[in-house]
Amino acid sequence: MRGFRRVLTAIAIPLCGVVGCAVSPIPLSDLELSAAADANLAQVVADQEPVSGPVTLYEAMARALKYNLDHRVEEAEAAVRVAELDLSHYSLLPGIVANSGYAGRENFNASSSFNLENNTANFGSSTSQEREIRSADVGISWNILDFGLSYVRARQTADKVLIQDEMRRKVIHRVVEDVRTAYWRAISADRLMLRLSKLEGETRKALAETRTLYEQRETSPITALTYERELVEIKQKIGEIQRDLNTAKAQLAALMNIKPGTPFQLAMESRKAKSLQLTASMDDMVSTAVYNRPELREVQYRQRINLREADAALLEMLPGMQLYAGSNFDSNSFLLNADWTNWGAKASWNLLKVFSYRTRQGVIDLQDDMLTARSLALTMAVITQIHVSRIRFFHAQKELQTAAEYRDVQRRLLEQMRAEARAERISKQTIIREEMNTLVAEAKYDIAYAQLQNAYANLFSSMGLDPYAWEVDRRQSLRDVTATLQQLWFERGDLNAGWSKRLASAQ
Repeated sequence: MRGFRRVLTAIAIPLCGVVGCAVSPIPLSDLELSAAADANLAQVVADQEPVSGPVTLYEAMARALKYNLDHRVEEAEAAVRVAELDLSHYSLLPGIVANSGYAGRENFNASSSFNLENNTANFGSSTSQEREIRSADVGISWNILDFGLSYVRARQTADKVLIQDEMRRKVIHRVVEDVRTAYWRAISADRLMLRLSKLEGETRKALAETRTLYEQRETSPITALTYERELVEIKQKIGEIQRDLNTAKAQLAALMNIKPGTPFQLAMESRKAKSLQLTASMDDMVSTAVYNRPELREVQYRQRINLREADAALLEMLPGMQLYAGSNFDSNSFLLNADWTNWGAKASWNLLKVFSYRTRQGVIDLQDDMLTARSLALTMAVITQIHVSRIRFFHAQKELQTAAEYRDVQRRLLEQMRAEARAERISKQTIIREEMNTLVAEAKYDIAYAQLQNAYANLFSSMGLDPYAWEVDRRQSLRDVTATLQQLWFERGDLNAGWSKRLASAQ
């Protein structure tokens, strides 16, 4: 009983300590939150080449590929998947376990024996164990069934690496498409914002003069109010255009991961609408998309993972064979052999896996049917997207052509109006209205061109064609990435239209 009480005391003391160390939620302190915020602000644009001159379209793409944070997240996810694959290789190796221990007691582990034939004790109490013993052993074991399962799981992990690569490709396609749109809208903003501000000032001045004429009754009230209405409409249109263009440069800066508010200039590149041509047939584009689209490849990899899950279910149903060997040491001086080597083999069979195999195979078959249905649905969605992208591209071409015609007519009309104004045959309100109409025409042309560029980039994205020839190496300079991007888009048709060969080579 004394020993029992001592044991209870030995157990109760650490239990009291555990109860006293109960865990409760501890929110982050203000100092920790402030330090995390400062660290994030310092690192969000760290290790980036600064903007040193006017940014071209291809430099904007290169900056997005190197520095865009959404892309970096996908790259980090891909690195995690690769690390998981490397880790899974260790599960293929045999297990090696080393143990060492110490055991002691306050008295000897002694015993006596009793002769059952004559009902007498054989001899007095004896022991074959010291009061304090030290032991150590190193053993190696290898389960053949576990090796097979680990091999299947490693191959599934390898497919997950490829799935993450496809997800990263999808993000790249979206980012580059957004860059092309935002870049050309930002070009329009740079071209028009100064002229819009100047025209807005002239409009306010003319509006004040018109209201003065109306108040002093120096002209017909109807004529004055008509002029005032036109000037207010002009002012309203100026506000609408400024609203659409003001955010374009900020969006482009975000895509390039440039800190908001950082000033940078854009290269005023020439707009070559005729170079953006589509000569590929619908069938060529569909076959290219079905071959390249990340979503379809992802489903194919998931189908392969599910197929290997069937292999894993079959392996788990089989008996397992474990081989083992080890080296042992024991400090007990009563032992004849204090160190020895042992080996052997064991077989085990989980019969429950046998009975559940049919149900598990049914689940795997249903998952395969689901993935097949998803693949067909995605294929139809891709075909529809290709069709819509083509319609959108051709419609954007027509809109740009119409905007160009309207702009040219408005420019010629403005020249005539300026000549009339110099001869003082038209009012100031009329020439301001035509100046505004000309500026609106140019803004609509710029917006139509940006939409055409977006539709053009969407064609490549809908076909799953990568905007970059290979994975971006962050150690590459920005200039090298820019040059490679420019060459790739040159080959794809920015300046020529040899589509058929390029689509064939993409496959």
